[in-house]
Amino acid sequence: MKRVQFAVLAATAALILGACGSAGDDENPVDTKVDDNAASQFEDGTAMKAIAESGKVRIGVKFDQPGLGFKSAGDDQPAGFDVEMAKIVAAKLGISADKVEWVETISDNREPFLQKGTVDFVFASYSITDDRRKVVGQAGPYFLTGQQLLVKKGSDIKGVDDIKGKEVCSVTGSTSLKQVEEKGAKARGFETYSQCRDQVLDGGVDSMTTDGSILLGYAALNPDELEVVGEPFSEERIGMGYSQDKPELCQFLTDTIQEAMDNGDWAKAFEGTLGKSGAETPTPPTMDACA
Repeated sequence: MKRVQFAVLAATAALILGACGSAGDDENPVDTKVDDNAASQFEDGTAMKAIAESGKVRIGVKFDQPGLGFKSAGDDQPAGFDVEMAKIVAAKLGISADKVEWVETISDNREPFLQKGTVDFVFASYSITDDRRKVVGQAGPYFLTGQQLLVKKGSDIKGVDDIKGKEVCSVTGSTSLKQVEEKGAKARGFETYSQCRDQVLDGGVDSMTTDGSILLGYAALNPDELEVVGEPFSEERIGMGYSQDKPELCQFLTDTIQEAMDNGDWAKAFEGTLGKSGAETPTPPTMDACA
């Protein structure tokens, strides 16, 4: 497991360092075939059939996470590993990437967006947890990572054992805040990761926490001032979100991503986004069975 996390984190750092400022301009690493007659493959009355027949799908992704889900002002579409997974699912429904309605999603609105039908799916560094599965559907995981700490260089925080009594920020609604609070830190939530990062730079908080893959991206943007410290102290199982009112979507999502893992498209997606540095492609995780 540690080898996989290391490969993911190292790849992310190299990607950001090598492509800083151009995230979101990436080509399509997976040549996904869009099924021209997808609706005929699904049973009547299912959510898959309804989406395929409509020719429209709304997918929630992050717009501020280079390598995972990123979209700058001049881009037509977001780019990143999460986005590639979403495009594979859309293609299975007969919908090409340029026909997808990409909806900017932040950590705090992922469950409300799914519950209210604002989006059909969420692919937004969405950790699978028991609490979330009480209110929304989550399939996967399709990706593994781990929580770490971002600090100003020279900080006396060298790892998770040093955060007791310190102010540590992340985005509101994330599992990361709960994790550091349980370890004795004073948790502070912000709407975006960039706001949290700015607080670390200004000295307003002592540290920022979330998945190490995200933190390395921010450290790479401020290499003289910020650094990621300590070993991962959690395992984040990144999955796909869907509405509990459409339980049939779980098996569809699981089968579609498993097929991508088996036929090499998952690896192509990683290598074309997080793995652009040439780092070793991790072994795909084993996905949970649908209830």
